[in-house]
Amino acid sequence: MTMTRQDTDALRAFESLADPRASVRLRAALAVGTAPDPRFVERLVERSAVEPEFFVRDMLTWALTRHPVAATLPPLVREVGSRLPQARSQALHTLSKIGDRRAWPAVNGAVLSDADDEVARSAWRAAVVLVPEGEEQALARALAPQLGRGDRETQLSLSRALVALGEPAGAVLEAATTAPAPHVRAHALATRRLLRDPDSGFEAAIEEAKRVVALGGSGHEGR
Repeated sequence: MTMTRQDTDALRAFESLADPRASVRLRAALAVGTAPDPRFVERLVERSAVEPEFFVRDMLTWALTRHPVAATLPPLVREVGSRLPQARSQALHTLSKIGDRRAWPAVNGAVLSDADDEVARSAWRAAVVLVPEGEEQALARALAPQLGRGDRETQLSLSRALVALGEPAGAVLEAATTAPAPHVRAHALATRRLLRDPDSGFEAAIEEAKRVVALGGSGHEGR
């Protein structure tokens, strides 16, 4: 079987995805995305699971989005069930970039409450992109138990996801403002403020919410 020049270039790029130099891996991912070939999809997904450099992972995601959805969706959905946190996180991130709602069943309760914060954050971002029309409130209810979780970045990610759902998240947040745990109440109050005023900023919203909770308020005063 005779290899064409295109096949030779593609094989070189394929092999370079595992090169020890990040700059070479970056160029390889760019090359594969520039000339999409379904034969590379599995390799791109596999590399995403272990690639240590953020900017290379970002290029791998871009390269996957350049391929036909029919080729990328099955391996990415399968990867959401991987035992490797980075594999789950990257698969969810890429699915959110592809934006095909046929991937929605993969964004289940297990990944929305994943013990790994990066996986959970990726799942929240993917969920608001892929949620079917009419299921926004059900998604908000599924996200509510995560209120108060993690550091600022994690809480900000969840707030953004709930705010992106819009009004369907309102009733869920309202209920959470009376939660027994002060940190959950504070996060719910801050997110509710962002929902009402997206320009208020998370830092200001969370600090004000903490003051309200510390003073024993529920945030309902003066409404």
